Amino acid sequence: MKPYQVIFHLDEEPVEKVTFVLNNVINLLDDLGRENVDVELLVNGPAVKAFKAENGSISELISKVLSQEVVIALCNNALNSHDLDPAEMLAETIIVPSGVGELVRKQTEGWAYIRP
Repeated sequence: MKPYQVIFHLDEEPVEKVTFVLNNVINLLDDLGRENVDVELLVNGPAVKAFKAENGSISELISKVLSQEVVIALCNNALNSHDLDPAEMLAETIIVPSGVGELVRKQTEGWAYIRP
């Protein structure tokens, strides 16, 4: 287990917000060191639309985050409510049954919660 465990929460869709959160993740990793922190980005609500496979506007930033072993978890309930098929989403993401449930599980395990 690494000294730090952090879960970021993203539930807003505008590209500016998604970019802001992804940059926050990168800044944290730069500060604490990739070897010292486990990071998960939990995405629910309309923000799941930003993680469709063909979304090119932020793909470079997402690739940078993924290359640093950040887990991107998408809420299955949000996918269903926005009529998105998990097969349409970035292959590197994982699907969790419920975003809220994932946040509760991580916080119960002692993960720090960040909602930029």
